[in-house]
Amino acid sequence: MKVFGISLIVMLLFGFPFMITLFGSIILYLCIYMPDMAGTMLLTMVQQVITGITQPSLVCVPMFVLSAGIITSGESAGRLIRMLKAFIGHLPGGLAITTTAGCTLFGAVSGSTQATVAAIGGTMRPMLLESGYKSPFTLGLIINASDIAFLIPPSIGFIVYGVATNTSIGMLFLAGILPGLMILFLFSLYCYIYSKIKRIPVLPRARRSERLSAFFEGLPVMGFPLIIVGGIYTGLLSPTEAAAAAVLYAVILETLVYKSLTLHSLMKAFLQTGVITGVVFILVGAGQAFSFLIGFLQIPGKLLPPLFGTDPSMLRVIAIVVVVYFVACMFVDPIVAIFILSPVFAPYVVGAGVDPILLGTLITLQAAIGSATPPFGCDIFTAQLIFRRPYLEVIGHAPPFLMILILTTILLIIFPDIALFLPRLAM
Repeated sequence: MKVFGISLIVMLLFGFPFMITLFGSIILYLCIYMPDMAGTMLLTMVQQVITGITQPSLVCVPMFVLSAGIITSGESAGRLIRMLKAFIGHLPGGLAITTTAGCTLFGAVSGSTQATVAAIGGTMRPMLLESGYKSPFTLGLIINASDIAFLIPPSIGFIVYGVATNTSIGMLFLAGILPGLMILFLFSLYCYIYSKIKRIPVLPRARRSERLSAFFEGLPVMGFPLIIVGGIYTGLLSPTEAAAAAVLYAVILETLVYKSLTLHSLMKAFLQTGVITGVVFILVGAGQAFSFLIGFLQIPGKLLPPLFGTDPSMLRVIAIVVVVYFVACMFVDPIVAIFILSPVFAPYVVGAGVDPILLGTLITLQAAIGSATPPFGCDIFTAQLIFRRPYLEVIGHAPPFLMILILTTILLIIFPDIALFLPRLAM
């Protein structure tokens, strides 16, 4: 596999899209090491790609993306921010806490870190700068708070992990709620302490009438987590049905309640959904083909025993998996990392006694961290594109938030019931 690895690195350094580097490296490997079977294997690879993208559970991905696109085009995101600002904006660090809470609640609609960076960051960053926060802090907060969207349902990361390992997506959604809320609390606490130390001016307290007005304006937006989480938790809706209900609710909310959705913005949301879904499905298909190849070559059987050792403890198994995903997601797209590595590690790790729901939560958390971690975190480049700021400025204040996310990982390992409480309660 050395040729494959070298090819992958070289093509990435030359700026090729990741799906091209992955497919190209696979073809190069087959032509060099399996020339007699190259034609047959390539046909099999195509079949694996089709198998990967025709999983029934993946149907909910475009629908969740579409619901996020509709509310981003409308007024839901702005009303949500105004509601949060009215209630907590007057606290020390109030605007920063509003940003974190906004990312959490918007993540309960979109499931995408990049969509959250665009929707919440685009609105909140000018307010943060005007209030006295430094630019690196605002960027670090936005790209890392958006990570919560990867844990709060509907998480695309959980969907991909569930498809890759045949794990219940509904239970994974429930497992991400408490860890996501814990990150929200820790980030808010840091923002509170930071603003006190830096003496950031606080906003005037909103009047009672302003709070009531903002509350009733933003209240309909809270229907999204109620439909998605409540529908799945009660068993009334499957994840796919919840996704369809979220799209219907988004259309009704933006057309009949807020009257902000035009035909042009709806078509734009459809186009954006097609592009994002196309990218996700191509990555999933490439991951499926690569997973088949490494399984065909029996690489897991050769690699995992030396990596884990004989009779490894559960703690060692979890620690190794966390480190592997943490490093992998720093360099490749988290969706690809989840889809390629999960079928390799999950059977071995679950066989060692680790709950598959806990494993999925830890893996998805590492994918979320990787989204905002140098050198190739996708949220970093999204922030660069949206805010037109240099790379070093975007990552300048990332370390404190990264340490909080690592602390969350450690707490999940020590206290697994943080993730498993709601799934067990539901079952």
